[in-house]
Amino acid sequence: MRKVFLTLAFALIAVPADANEKDTGLPDAAAVQTALDTHPSVLAARARVDAAKAHANALSRGSYEVEVTGRYDKRRVDFEGDFDEYNFELSRSFRLPGKAALDRKVGMYSVTEAENLAEDAKHQAALMLIAYWWDWLGAEEQARVDRQAVGNYQRALKAVMRRVELRDAAQLDADQSAAALASASSLAEQSAGRAAVARARLQAHFPALALGQTAPSVPVPYVPERGLAPLRELVLSNSHEIAAADARAKAMSAKADRDGKDRMADPTLGLRLFSERGGMERGAGVAITFPLGGGHRKALASQSRAEASAAQADAQLARFLVRETADTDLAEARYRYSIWQRVRESLSAQMAALEKQRTGYSQGEIDLADLLLGERMVHDAFRSESEARTAAMRAITRLRIDSHQLWLGD
Repeated sequence: MRKVFLTLAFALIAVPADANEKDTGLPDAAAVQTALDTHPSVLAARARVDAAKAHANALSRGSYEVEVTGRYDKRRVDFEGDFDEYNFELSRSFRLPGKAALDRKVGMYSVTEAENLAEDAKHQAALMLIAYWWDWLGAEEQARVDRQAVGNYQRALKAVMRRVELRDAAQLDADQSAAALASASSLAEQSAGRAAVARARLQAHFPALALGQTAPSVPVPYVPERGLAPLRELVLSNSHEIAAADARAKAMSAKADRDGKDRMADPTLGLRLFSERGGMERGAGVAITFPLGGGHRKALASQSRAEASAAQADAQLARFLVRETADTDLAEARYRYSIWQRVRESLSAQMAALEKQRTGYSQGEIDLADLLLGERMVHDAFRSESEARTAAMRAITRLRIDSHQLWLGD
């Protein structure tokens, strides 16, 4: 009876011994690209790029088009008779010098902003995918540990019951073993449920990503030879958020200059042909119209200058936020990796302590309740290790995505 539990903890899922750079635990890269490229948020952002290009083309061409105006009159003059009269005018407005160039700048920077926002949309979709991915793998990892523990406790209870039948053990031992099994079964049900929910969430958001019925194991966290600090610098240099904010600031600055020039309105030039008194009087002329700008145009120019200043401040804020992301990504990856190392050391110590408890139980120095407690502590240690391993992998891969070293090519 006293040797029943000698195989419990070591029969649990074994922790990988060495880090392997190739064992990333990530889905297939080609499948990920398909899943990201077909995500609705990415498709919408790319459609906005097409819209920005069309808008830039419209700005380049200008909003003025040729207008045709015609009029026909039937006039009756006493003692002279009836006369057919008409006039015809062809007119078009023209942008004053410098305005067309500013319109093209606004369009160009707007396209640059939209393109960077599209890349950032893919970035955000990648972060969503990796978060759901590690949710699934982490829950499945704990579910495997818990299933193994349930199997161990079931075998132990069976052995205890056999001893009770042979009157070689007390019923209390069987009750304690059954309680340990019930507790382990409850944990197994919870972890299995979490794994199912995590898989469903991942599949719902990324249906193009083919998922197996069981998740792959969470690998040992891998830190590059150069460390994690270089990735932090890449988060800053590869940020599409900063590029988009800078492009918007430039577009708003160009628009402010454009609205400032628009305080002097554009002229309209027209060619006029007319016929009066049934053709006895005919002529042609040139018409020019100059709208006189007033307070409305001045107010619009002031609004654009204020919006340009706000866009400049937003660009500075974007730099602050990206720097925060880079710093927190690096700090979290480091401390999550360190925590996993400590938890793994704790697991080894727990297993060594359990071995001593088993020896003491076999020699009659401790009772079954103490041994069961030790077994439970080792079970919890395996669960903590899998949780810490998943958290470390989550933090490291997030840093790799934010630095555009994973899934995002520039």
